[in-house]
Amino acid sequence: MNQIKTGLAAFVLRRPETWIAVGYFAFYLASFFLLERITEPRFIIHSALDDLIPFCEWGIIPYASWYLLLVGGPVFFLLKDKGDYLRLCFIMFVGMTICLALYVVLPTGLDLRQPIPRDNLLCKAVELLRSIDTPTNVCPSIHVSSTVAVGIVTVRSRLFDRHAWFKILMVIECLAVCWSTLALQQHSVWDVAAGAALSFALMPIAWKLWPQTK
Repeated sequence: MNQIKTGLAAFVLRRPETWIAVGYFAFYLASFFLLERITEPRFIIHSALDDLIPFCEWGIIPYASWYLLLVGGPVFFLLKDKGDYLRLCFIMFVGMTICLALYVVLPTGLDLRQPIPRDNLLCKAVELLRSIDTPTNVCPSIHVSSTVAVGIVTVRSRLFDRHAWFKILMVIECLAVCWSTLALQQHSVWDVAAGAALSFALMPIAWKLWPQTK
């Protein structure tokens, strides 16, 4: 155990930027769950397109993969490219902060959730998700904004210039996660559009702050 602690301490000393992600995630989790408890929706988000999207419990698989992206993205770029790591942290964390601020100023909610129509393992996972994640604080979608942030940095990263197949897979993954938020009735089309737009709006600022060297 002492060797692990010593190794982690040495790693952080070599890469002090690690604290950007560690510190922010601690702040985000505390803020998100606090808002889940105290926020009452004043604006119900709904689009006519939402009514055309059928519930699909298979969406829980790409939806859950978001947790891997959320942690794996920053960790990967921290280890491989400091510039990409800082760009990702900026797009992801500034985006999440803007979302949290909007949830306070413009508390939003959903009325999309219908009774789960089937009884299987995936549907039980959706039931668990719904019990944890209430249909409040939805626009823009943090699930989408942070996923798109990882996608943007991955596609633009020079680490994958010779691996176009991986960039294509990442685009597919991002689209799958965005679709899953709709298929599980976790978000409206408006939430998805706003979350994606937020990350794309922050993208040029990130590259301005940390230019990519040739």
